[in-house]
Amino acid sequence: MAIGMGHIFRAKQVLRRSSSITNRECEVPKGHFAVYVGESEKRRFVIPVSYLKDPSFQDLLSQAEEEFGFDHPTGGLTIPCMEDTFVEVISSLRS
Repeated sequence: MAIGMGHIFRAKQVLRRSSSITNRECEVPKGHFAVYVGESEKRRFVIPVSYLKDPSFQDLLSQAEEEFGFDHPTGGLTIPCMEDTFVEVISSLRS
């Protein structure tokens, strides 16, 4: 059974499309950084670098340092708090 060239071409297009979506999800705009938040399942947030100087955000970073130190297994910045708590802190920083 032969596979037509059209099928191979369409398969390559689908793979390219899916890989470009993955690449876009991994990108972080200039002036922002990604953090992972949650207790069991981690959710990714992309937030402005300017939040780093806020005392409430610094408290969250201190919690992360106490829990994980500077050598985290996933390689990303993970904040060990409930997602709702993180969203509250971020919402207060936006206003």
